[in-house]
Amino acid sequence: MEKERWNERIQKWEEKTETLLAKSPERKNPFTTLSGIEVKRLYTKEDRAREDEELPGEFPYTRGIRPTMYRSHLWTMRQYAGFGTAEETNQRFHYLLKQGQTGLSVAFDLPTQIGYDSDDPMATGEVGKVGVAIDSLQDMEALFAGIPLDKVSTSMTINAPAAILLAMYIAVGEKQGVKPHQLRGTIQNDILKEYVARGTYIFPPKPSMRLITDIFAYCAKEVPKWNTISISGYHIREAGSTAVQEVAFTLANGIAYVEAALKAGLEVDQFAPRLSFFFNAHNHFFEEIAKFRAARRLWAKIMRERFHASNERSLQLRFHTQTGGSTLTAQQPDNNIVRVTLQALAAVLGGTQSLHTNSRDEALALPTEESARIALRTQQIIAYESGVADTVDPLGGSYFIEALTDQIEQAALEYIEKIDAMGGAVQAIEQGFMQGEIRRTALDTQRKIESGEEVVVGVNRFRLEQEEQPGLMRVDPQIATQQIEKLKRVRSQRDAGKVKACLDRLKQAAQTSENLMPRILEAVKAYATVGEICHTLRGVFGEYQSV
Repeated sequence: MEKERWNERIQKWEEKTETLLAKSPERKNPFTTLSGIEVKRLYTKEDRAREDEELPGEFPYTRGIRPTMYRSHLWTMRQYAGFGTAEETNQRFHYLLKQGQTGLSVAFDLPTQIGYDSDDPMATGEVGKVGVAIDSLQDMEALFAGIPLDKVSTSMTINAPAAILLAMYIAVGEKQGVKPHQLRGTIQNDILKEYVARGTYIFPPKPSMRLITDIFAYCAKEVPKWNTISISGYHIREAGSTAVQEVAFTLANGIAYVEAALKAGLEVDQFAPRLSFFFNAHNHFFEEIAKFRAARRLWAKIMRERFHASNERSLQLRFHTQTGGSTLTAQQPDNNIVRVTLQALAAVLGGTQSLHTNSRDEALALPTEESARIALRTQQIIAYESGVADTVDPLGGSYFIEALTDQIEQAALEYIEKIDAMGGAVQAIEQGFMQGEIRRTALDTQRKIESGEEVVVGVNRFRLEQEEQPGLMRVDPQIATQQIEKLKRVRSQRDAGKVKACLDRLKQAAQTSENLMPRILEAVKAYATVGEICHTLRGVFGEYQSV
């Protein structure tokens, strides 16, 4: 009887709606999310696929990984920073910490990311441009000067040479008197997404996966508080994927890392509690919130049902979020403050563990100090003034959010099953499957923007006749010269014989199944450079050539 009355009410509502729309038609709009999921005019209890009531901190963690979430501990405010020399970046770190930032996040320059020293011909024109230049342990010491590593957690966006930068961080900690087991932080260390979307790879997949599992095994014993990988959907989304593809391809890569670690002889609950993830926060507010909830639920099921993990922390998808760099516009850059605010709010409502908010001028240059402060203040206002952190999963139970969460989960699962049928993420990458899907989506999005079907305020609608050029930060072109001079001094002052012996031992170990982390740490402490260590490994592993 109750069902019949409900159906009658819905029918009357639809009739009333159609009458009103005859007088005032709906806006011409496809009314879909950015993933192409249809957004209905109205959501009701009939759209909820799940009847059971989930609680935060309980499997499958749709509503959050902790029972109290932000009521007991706010997310880490971790602004991404790095430019020029280690000394300059150190000054920015101290500034951000003084402004209330609660964690560090290091951006490395392109030569460091692909394993070349600043004096290598391959580094010409790129030293210190998109991040800080790190050549040796001396640079790492300068980068963290005056920053107690037992009091702050550090995230490092580094992938192919991740083992080297982690070894340098461990060595700096020891010089400060901080033991490895006291260190907290994250290395990105996600090479698969480099092949898919970003391109800062060095070695082929097999030895790259070996380096990653060596880090898993080493940190499980020596650096237990360290997040050994940040499996990244961020760059997949930046390359043009949908939210569904971001979840699917990221979790498929995560499955590949778990399988590689198991194959290397590790127990799932030995390494899985330190796996972490990194997602994008894009413009469709509700889809982003639902995306984070769906990813948490899907990963919990994968870890319990596929890998039989029993440690609760192995099931919990912990993630960092960065607002969408590709959504920033060079036109009317102050509009980016609004975009970033909405994206950051979606990340918080979706239950992120840490957050970086992009600066308004990053479509034009590295952020100025003022822009970086505004970006940090955006997080602080959300945290302390908005009230959204006062209750757990405040949008949980929303008919729309719950339906969208279910749809994203199902669509992502279909992608994962397709990748499984190909033999897994590595095989899917080698076949160009993920890359092709992302390219098609990116092209479709660009066509919609150019046609005006997808509105970008200030770009294809509401443009200004004359744009005001804001003051931009510029990296001193003499940075490269200064960095090369520092590198020369390091090479002249170190024990060259000791460096050679360390690199020879590393080369020998790379030809066996020995864990390479102790050998890399030994070389780093002798002041072997990033380029020298990577060159040694290139000689054994070779270099990856993209398909």
